[in-house]
Amino acid sequence: MRFATGPARRLIALGVGLAVGATVLSAPAAAAPPEGAYWHTRALMTSTHPWRFGTKSDQYSLVQQRISESWSAPDGRKWFGYRELGTQPATAADKKAWQRDGSPSKWSESIDGKTVKLSTEPSKGRMVPVRERNQFLLAGQWLTYDEVQRLPADPNRLKDWLTKAGQVSRLQDISIPGWLTSTLPQLLHALPAPKEVRAAAYQALLTMPGVRADGNAKDNLGRSGAAVVIDRSNGTGEKATSVQLRLIVDTGRMVLLSQDQTVTLNGKAFAQKSFNETLVEVGWTNSQPAVPALP
Repeated sequence: MRFATGPARRLIALGVGLAVGATVLSAPAAAAPPEGAYWHTRALMTSTHPWRFGTKSDQYSLVQQRISESWSAPDGRKWFGYRELGTQPATAADKKAWQRDGSPSKWSESIDGKTVKLSTEPSKGRMVPVRERNQFLLAGQWLTYDEVQRLPADPNRLKDWLTKAGQVSRLQDISIPGWLTSTLPQLLHALPAPKEVRAAAYQALLTMPGVRADGNAKDNLGRSGAAVVIDRSNGTGEKATSVQLRLIVDTGRMVLLSQDQTVTLNGKAFAQKSFNETLVEVGWTNSQPAVPALP
């Protein structure tokens, strides 16, 4: 769940003006009615904890899993729920080191003495209303449900709209192509955009620098989709960082199924910044917001 940033809040007036442009560019004369009470996503995040555990001579890494869910009503009200699913050793070697450490079920600090609160047991979880503007945030702009429905359904016009949004949001100090590449996938799951707009976002993404189609693939749940690989690199020498984001998209429904991020630092795997997120559910629902159920 992405929360509003300070700059986005300061650009509300400009955002409204830009949203009107979306209405002009888009084909539908009227916004399509919602197909349910809430636009809903349920995601399973798996990541390696950034710190090490055990003893300095016998260390191990831990993997965390979390279920998160979001609900957005057409009037812009939002709710967010999450539940920790429990922490486990990352690899077979880590499991052996964990067993030598007495197979603890809870951790309160890392090897370096950093305070943590980790457990092998799932948490009770929480569900809370999101305290932000009752609209939908895209590219630094606050949009109503109707304005989301009228976003351009043409790849080139959608890129043009998002580029202008970046300029209005005073993002000139960053790479607009790189920013577009990061923004376009949001339309595949985060907002209740029409399928035609989601299709335009997918097609536009494939035209961006550093992006390539990678055939058909299956996600961690065995669902089939089209793989899209996004490669980025920064810095040189010892500070050289490479980031690869691999998306799997259901091109029938035009929704994101999963995203895997792999990071290397100076040519070596950097597991602490790598993760897998599987979008278990994306779409309309009539089910009321609630604490996420266990898988």
